Amino acid sequence: MLRRSDVLTYGSVKQASFSSGRVIRWKGRRTFVCAVKQDAEESFKKTVEVDMFIDTLRHANPAELQKLVVENILAFNESFWIRLAARSDTCKSEDDKKDYEELAASLMILVDRIVHNTKEKIETATDVLKAILKPVGAEEEELIWPPRDPKAIELMEKEILLREQEGQLDEGFLAEVNAQLRQAKEDSDKPGLEAMLQKVLQLYAARALSKRSYAKKGQEVIKAEQFLESIIKAPEEAWNRLLIDGLTIGKGDVTPEELYAVINKRIERTLIRTEGGSYQQRVLTEYLKGIQSRAEEIVQVLQGKTQ
Repeated sequence: MLRRSDVLTYGSVKQASFSSGRVIRWKGRRTFVCAVKQDAEESFKKTVEVDMFIDTLRHANPAELQKLVVENILAFNESFWIRLAARSDTCKSEDDKKDYEELAASLMILVDRIVHNTKEKIETATDVLKAILKPVGAEEEELIWPPRDPKAIELMEKEILLREQEGQLDEGFLAEVNAQLRQAKEDSDKPGLEAMLQKVLQLYAARALSKRSYAKKGQEVIKAEQFLESIIKAPEEAWNRLLIDGLTIGKGDVTPEELYAVINKRIERTLIRTEGGSYQQRVLTEYLKGIQSRAEEIVQVLQGKTQ
């Protein structure tokens, strides 16, 4: 015969066992949910940190960028590159997308140099400039410009491209070129050297400005932008012919006003995208202003002939 006390005892035990089982199961589920939530929070925090680092890199000038890469070399892991690619893919503006592409290219060069060349001697800006000028005989006592060898300038261009890929055409390099150019002008007894240094800056500017194209807006080709880009890429000696053939006052279909407008627009973009007061900003804007001055001279000459 089952007594009331036994029922109560049995019921209490069963109830306790059942309750204990539910608590254990619930605790396990709660632990799992908390772990997932914690992982998500950690992942979000890491993404925010990477985004902040990317923003810092984006707004850094070349010297600051190199310093940031050196100081944070271990941060450039797989997660960083995946996040940088994701940021690039979600850009609404083509300009911003190109900014990310250029940043990625610069970072890869810097990281590669640091990882693989830490034991190698880092060349000074003077060494880099000497290497660029070597094909045109800058080390010879008698400096002749244009160079006797017609392939010399092509070799200069190749050297500039190589040095750019190695990340050596930075603000320090431009400062060195400008310092030597200023000295050559003051000495006034080395016109050949002055012309060589001017050519270095022109080749640098043409290369830098040619990285971005504004000649297409969707499927539409903007003729004035396309025309400007053809002049930017061309050697200075070819500007006159290009302007005569491209402007309406000559043989072309772009009005002088249209050309001036896209030049001014490109100058504005350059001012926005380069550090204020930097040598890079000065070199690029002076190159564009040089194209406009040459265009104005050609227009005046052609207008005189048509009157």
